[in-house]
Amino acid sequence: MMSNIILIGPVGTGKSTLADILSQQLGRPRCCVDDVRWKFYEELGYSKDKERVIRSNFGFEGVYKYWKPFEAHAVVRIVQEYKDHVIDFGGGHSVYEDPTLFSIIEHVLQDEKNIFLILPSQDQAESLRILNERESLDINTHFVEHESNYILAKHIIYTKDKTPHESAEEIISLVC
Repeated sequence: MMSNIILIGPVGTGKSTLADILSQQLGRPRCCVDDVRWKFYEELGYSKDKERVIRSNFGFEGVYKYWKPFEAHAVVRIVQEYKDHVIDFGGGHSVYEDPTLFSIIEHVLQDEKNIFLILPSQDQAESLRILNERESLDINTHFVEHESNYILAKHIIYTKDKTPHESAEEIISLVC
């Protein structure tokens, strides 16, 4: 029985590139969470107008907090709707500070055997340095250091000194 291959990790770690390669090599459809998330956010009442107000008053941190319930809902719906896909999560779709939201995500992903955390290096500081060379995002520190990704992942793939194709081959060798 086939199952999803789910790629999680910080922004800019190569999830989308790997998802493209895996989809092509395995002949599986790809679901990019960043591309489909908005329709699922809207199911829960997401409002761009409300986001704009939050952003103007509280900046990105406020928007990040506003997004979290919508992100959790999107993950649940995507796992329900997309079967036998290569799914690449957005950087925040696997990181939850709220224990209730994290519990929902843990539950919906518990039977998924192929969840891969993609990081440049085993060393968190080195991972952040490499990611910041690509694109400096303060939120990546949180995404690299937060325990959610490490708890959800069934495997961790370190990409430093590997081509995307080599990393994809490593993932393929581990797929259940």
